[in-house]
Amino acid sequence: MRHRYLFIGGLHRSGTSLASRIAASIDGIGAIENAPVPENEGVYLQGAIPHDALSGTPGAFAFDPDQHHIEGGPYDRLEVRTRIEADWAPWFPQTPWRVEKSPVNLLRSRLYQQLFPLSQFVIVTRHPLAVARATEKWSDLNEADLVAHWGQAYRLALSDAQRLHARVILRYEDIVADPGAALGALRAFCDRPDGAVAPEPVRDGNADYDLRATMPCSDSARAAMAALGYGPDGAVLPLVTEAVTHPLRRVREAVAAVWPPRI
Repeated sequence: MRHRYLFIGGLHRSGTSLASRIAASIDGIGAIENAPVPENEGVYLQGAIPHDALSGTPGAFAFDPDQHHIEGGPYDRLEVRTRIEADWAPWFPQTPWRVEKSPVNLLRSRLYQQLFPLSQFVIVTRHPLAVARATEKWSDLNEADLVAHWGQAYRLALSDAQRLHARVILRYEDIVADPGAALGALRAFCDRPDGAVAPEPVRDGNADYDLRATMPCSDSARAAMAALGYGPDGAVLPLVTEAVTHPLRRVREAVAAVWPPRI
């Protein structure tokens, strides 16, 4: 069976696992399950692009230039594509779409588009202060450093996104506000037929943190926050950046009809 890839990327604790589960609930979209790697992340299941725990360190990987892969780089080769396909094949079900979720996909979209020209991309984001609060248990970095890393990661991701044929931005806050709309948006984005799948119940993890505190903010974080509709005190504002791009107007309009939801 021929297949296409839906690559999901976003910082740790941003909602990538949630987005992947929603996508995989749609008929014709399959995800990696029960793999002996953290969070079923496909990046650990392939040997074409070296990756270990240090490669995707929470709060740090976006500052490592070796983790930002684009077309024309050392991994833009047919043998890399062939090896990735062979390594991933045993872990995916036989479905028209394969959804692969790894945080570092945030910085690999241009390379993956070159290797897999019909692939599509989901950029998952969450308020930077919530990400910092949720990530600090894994990191020795302070809050200012974690917010700065968020800014660096999404500055690069949004810049790369301008070169993608098909991508959609899913904000964590929008997903938890209306998981049904997120399900509909992903179904439309992959042009899958309507089904009777109910969205999974979700809770707002941002409620676990006091986001009213003063947030140290780098220039890159401020720019990315403005583009993605994040403000002080955990505020979620209208999305400034276009939510979806796709070469087919029919698909663009179908996604735009439901996403982002009005919250």
